[in-house]
Amino acid sequence: MNKNNLPIYFAIAVVLGILIGVFFGGNSSNLLSLSKNQSQEQKIKKLINFIEQDYVDDVNTDDLLDGAITQMLGKLDPHSIYIPKENQQANIENMQGNFVGIGVQFRMIKDSITVVQPIKGGPSIKAGIKAGDRILMANNDTLYGKKFKTGIVPKYLKGKPETKVALQIYRKSNDSLFTVDITRGKVNIKSVDLAYMLNDSIGYIKLDRFARNTYREFKSSLNSLIDDGMTDLVLDLRGNGGGFIDIANRIIDEFLEDDKLMVFTKNNKEQIEEFFATSIGSFEEGGLYVLIDENSASASEIVAGALQDNDKGTIIGRRSFGKGLVQIEMDLGDGSAVRLTTARYYTPTGRSIQKPYAKNGDKNYRKDYQNRIANGELLSKDSIKVIDSLQFKTPKGKIVYGGGGIIPDVFVAIDTTSYMSNFYYNTVNNFAFDYVDNNRTLLSKWTIDTFVDKFDIDDTVFDAYLSKIKDRANPSFKTKKSLKKYLNASIANVLFGDVGFYRIIHKDDKMLQKVLELESKEE
Repeated sequence: MNKNNLPIYFAIAVVLGILIGVFFGGNSSNLLSLSKNQSQEQKIKKLINFIEQDYVDDVNTDDLLDGAITQMLGKLDPHSIYIPKENQQANIENMQGNFVGIGVQFRMIKDSITVVQPIKGGPSIKAGIKAGDRILMANNDTLYGKKFKTGIVPKYLKGKPETKVALQIYRKSNDSLFTVDITRGKVNIKSVDLAYMLNDSIGYIKLDRFARNTYREFKSSLNSLIDDGMTDLVLDLRGNGGGFIDIANRIIDEFLEDDKLMVFTKNNKEQIEEFFATSIGSFEEGGLYVLIDENSASASEIVAGALQDNDKGTIIGRRSFGKGLVQIEMDLGDGSAVRLTTARYYTPTGRSIQKPYAKNGDKNYRKDYQNRIANGELLSKDSIKVIDSLQFKTPKGKIVYGGGGIIPDVFVAIDTTSYMSNFYYNTVNNFAFDYVDNNRTLLSKWTIDTFVDKFDIDDTVFDAYLSKIKDRANPSFKTKKSLKKYLNASIANVLFGDVGFYRIIHKDDKMLQKVLELESKEE
């Protein structure tokens, strides 16, 4: 056998193994099925050989196989996917919540890698790297003037733990050029975007994902807010696409009493696995509001569904995404992997979180957001279609519905006044960075609290932005209001990070306003 064919044959064998498991239930005693699949394996091997030996053009058979695996999984469900080996490392980092590198947020500014923020606790901040620094070289590699795409840059900055990289830095603030040696290390990808007190009694935590580090960050933030006098918590899961079920369950456990059912799963053999709360929760007596929207998915829906079905807190927002399929990631041996659906999630009352989908691919499933706009669901709770046969009752008698996603207790329509075109987002972000980059000394005197309350009250900075785009755009009065807020938020983001951005955005956030409205009615 040609050694060059080994990876191909190995991958084929793995694909066939998946096929056997999917279509024949993994029953190795079924000799007829096994014999049939051995015959199919021989057929695919012959086809690959024919293509390699006799096809008229040069063909990368690895690419052919990748395409075949992708198409095969596309015949199953929308969330069984193939992860090519070139994407697997980024996938692992995202789920684990950390990576090994120098620890900077950066963007390309005029062909230069420009540091937006050194990441807190990372190697760069310890080495003295500052926002606004330009990274010109990494070891012997020149990084400026090459029109790098953003995705290429990390390969020069990331590496193995404890390896060193010599960076040549240009610091605009004092017009200096210097070299600094940085030892690569583990850098945390934060899960808690923001945690602060909305007022004297209401705390707020925004979760971005459910990664391995999420519970630790959440628990730390929760304890800090409790120490600050929090009696009610707003848990913001808007835009949170999910992650690990065990992490979601640990967070649910903070709010539910001992032995309360949180979620259960059911596989193709009707085997059920249940997950119950324990006695460790530190906020079981506190008031709770959970914010969800059409982009809250998977683990976010497990959290919202568990709390809603146990009559804990109030769910506010719009119907969640509707992803209730359990995936297990399976290594294919060559650096690639498949994420295969193996079960379904159900809320404590027995609701399936998964919205309907058609096998063999479903274009409508991918257009769900557009469909929700078209049917008015994002603007009115009355437009949310419910199925009477999928009606369930919570212990206190509240009616909830299955059929896909979590329907909130209190509906808040999407804010159409905040819509802006990509042109405005791009020009605002560029202007915000340039403004901060040119005024760092002056802006360093601002604290986040004074910035949120008083920055640009005379519109000087906003007028400078409007002047810059006047030859390309003429925003309406409504758009100007959104632009002003987004510009201040973008400048705050460059200065203070995510906390600055969201503190500005939250000033007229409709869901948070609804929380305050509900709180005032209870007083």
